[in-house]
Amino acid sequence: METNLYDKNGNAVAYIADDQEHSIYTWDGKAVCYLVEDKVYGWNGRHLGWFVDGIIYDEDGNRVGFVREKCPVLPSLPSFKSFKSFKNFKDFREFSHFRPWFTLNVSNMSLIDFILQGAN
Repeated sequence: METNLYDKNGNAVAYIADDQEHSIYTWDGKAVCYLVEDKVYGWNGRHLGWFVDGIIYDEDGNRVGFVREKCPVLPSLPSFKSFKSFKNFKDFREFSHFRPWFTLNVSNMSLIDFILQGAN
């Protein structure tokens, strides 16, 4: 089952696919990131952050994305998702950063801008 990801305003802007790579797609169907254990990597190989207990954290440990149950505001009803596009080849993964202390702060970066850093 796919897992919707919400931004700090409660808008569903991405989702985690139920596939072997745990691919993260934008709402318009573009594969931009994927999960390896608790790490979020871009399709371009860049380590972007962490996905822990339903929250996506950036490099500084700030919250940037949420599953429905962890969203800090009441999530809106998701609109219709576009069809998934074909995935590009993944670039080699860079080494992950040191895991920071996670905070309750919400990142200044939007979830969509965060995950688009991983597009290639």
